[in-house]
Amino acid sequence: MNPDTMNPDKRFVRESMIPPAPPPRRISGPLARIRATLFPDLANGLVTLAILAALVWLVPAAFRFLVVEAVWTGASGEACRPEVVGHPVGACWAFIGDKINYLAYGSYPTAERWRPNLFFGLLAFGVAWMLWLGAPKRTWGAVYLFLVVPVLAYVLLAGAPALGLVSVATALWGGLLVTVVVSGVGIVAALPLGILLALGRRSDWPVVRILCIGFIEFWRGVPLITVLFMANVMLPLFLPGDLTVDRLVRPLVGIALFASAYMAEVVRGGLQAIPAGQRQAALALGLTPFQATRAVVLPQALKIVVPGIVNTLIGLFKDTTLVAIVGLADFVRVLEAARADPRWSAPAVPVTAYVFAALFYFAVCFGMARYAGFIERRLAAGAVR
Repeated sequence: MNPDTMNPDKRFVRESMIPPAPPPRRISGPLARIRATLFPDLANGLVTLAILAALVWLVPAAFRFLVVEAVWTGASGEACRPEVVGHPVGACWAFIGDKINYLAYGSYPTAERWRPNLFFGLLAFGVAWMLWLGAPKRTWGAVYLFLVVPVLAYVLLAGAPALGLVSVATALWGGLLVTVVVSGVGIVAALPLGILLALGRRSDWPVVRILCIGFIEFWRGVPLITVLFMANVMLPLFLPGDLTVDRLVRPLVGIALFASAYMAEVVRGGLQAIPAGQRQAALALGLTPFQATRAVVLPQALKIVVPGIVNTLIGLFKDTTLVAIVGLADFVRVLEAARADPRWSAPAVPVTAYVFAALFYFAVCFGMARYAGFIERRLAAGAVR
């Protein structure tokens, strides 16, 4: 019997092997990587060329303005006037050098400026202790940063006559000092309050859940500038006549509550991303609901929302400039006051002031973003993909 008639679906059987094809040409080296990443197709190639053209035009001009033609020394705006020096003038860094103390401390008494310096040092030590993953006893570092540093900061900056530290009114604080204090209080308060609010919003207790939802929705529905005005202008009207709240404390409380509401929603998103089986498995192992949340659910949720947390903190740090509207002399406000000095009247001074402010905020925010990226990569090292 013919095998072909037994299997009508069989049409062809190869009797000889096809000669093997040569291996694909390996593309490697820097030029190949550049081509694969920057010029994979026509559209991407055109965008890359446009960006390169913009950089070729902008980078040399910025370098010439900020470095080559910049004025580094001088006692007044005369040093930064082209008609006086006889050549084009770039950034007037001499202005920044002359006003640097005012930009850092505002009107804080000169003889007492060692106290803000000590505060900056204590804060930097606590931040380094917390952020260095290999630091010993990092739990104590958190206690130091969140509990000890605020107390030491208040004693050092406001003063304690019983300890020999003269009182310094908050009206004299200014510049970088106010920006660090406002953003630091907001960051330190926003994260723990936000976690508690997020957990409360998902609570099984109806009263707690309703209160947390109402708090979050109220503060998220009000602009920050309104919160600052209410805290600074309206709050004293609701207090007894013999009770006053410091003009710096009012916006601090408002910013902390405002930021905690946004942080709560970020954390809630992470909590919702954790499967319910995680908590159920923890309860099945004998953990209490509190232990299951603290040791199993919450760490995973925070790991997921690291980008959102850092994004909220970066936004909070930049939003501290709004306190200038309610009369606080933050970094941007003292910069504005410094450039209004008639002694430093020169065309390049305003531009230099704003460039300096932009570089300062960019350095801080970029540093926070890069560290967050490092933490993400570190936490994802053992993740199953």
